[in-house]
Amino acid sequence: MNKSELIKTLAEERNISVEEATDIVNIFFDSMKEALKIGNRVEIRGFGSFKIKEYKGYQGRNPKTGEKVEVKPKRLPFFRAGKELKEYLNS
Repeated sequence: MNKSELIKTLAEERNISVEEATDIVNIFFDSMKEALKIGNRVEIRGFGSFKIKEYKGYQGRNPKTGEKVEVKPKRLPFFRAGKELKEYLNS
């Protein structure tokens, strides 16, 4: 399922316009992104949680040329499935 399918499903399930469903989905995702950006953890009970993992910079190597390259520090999102979601998928 992609974002547009989610919007369509929400509109049909709740009998609202596609524009209204689009606003709801966008507000939901924008709120999650903002929370993660400032370092907060996002937990959706029964589904899972999102957090940011921070990785330090290091010196890597270009596998093609063998040249040393500096890899900058980065922050990446990490999702951990909740117990209920795992049980649902394995039932």
